[in-house]
Amino acid sequence: MFLSIVVPAYNEERQIAATLRTIRAYAEAQEFPVEIIVVDDGSTDATAEVVAKIAGVRLLRVAPNRGKGHAVRRGVLASAGKFVLFTDADLSAPIEEAGKLFEALESSGADAAIGSRALRRDLIGIRQPLIRDYSGRCYNLLVKLFTGLRIHDTQCGFKLFRMATTRRAFELQRVEGFGFDAELLFLIERMGGVIVEVPVRWSHRAPSEVRFPRDPMLMFADLIGLRIRAMRTNYSQ
Repeated sequence: MFLSIVVPAYNEERQIAATLRTIRAYAEAQEFPVEIIVVDDGSTDATAEVVAKIAGVRLLRVAPNRGKGHAVRRGVLASAGKFVLFTDADLSAPIEEAGKLFEALESSGADAAIGSRALRRDLIGIRQPLIRDYSGRCYNLLVKLFTGLRIHDTQCGFKLFRMATTRRAFELQRVEGFGFDAELLFLIERMGGVIVEVPVRWSHRAPSEVRFPRDPMLMFADLIGLRIRAMRTNYSQ
């Protein structure tokens, strides 16, 4: 298997079928083998039932709901691809933008290529509400402070990984909620990996699963936990 595409899903019954048809069309157009994995994160609607009816898609189920970070980790560690792409279920970044991530990995020799909304804001089609945009910028400043990462946008749900060099980071990942991206990227760099940030087309899709102010507060708490674990000799303890 060359590429695994992992899609975390929570209560996505209304759009998951269309999303998977789009991803499957992309996969069938490639010259290399692609597997599609959907991780149903304890949905209370018919997400799992809808996915189960779609041919060529592997369904993993988590119960009860654990969080986006847990769903992505579960899907990635169950994948067989040399490369793994994870994308949000709403395809805020079009799946065709994956080509940019592959080009960046090939040209730079990096271990991870991550989609970014911050490098070229002219590529944003539909912008987020102001409160989300402002809170996202503040959070990224906190990420830089707590982790030392020099990444402009850690939270874009469109990332490509070279599994030979990044699998261990997923194994050590502990954050299960929306703040998992910062921990994962921190671990990749901590182990000597190289991350390249790539501007991609992106549009805000409503409604969002992020709930204010609860989720931003939890993400801040996750940064504190990350810093504490980073001070230990063995991060996995």
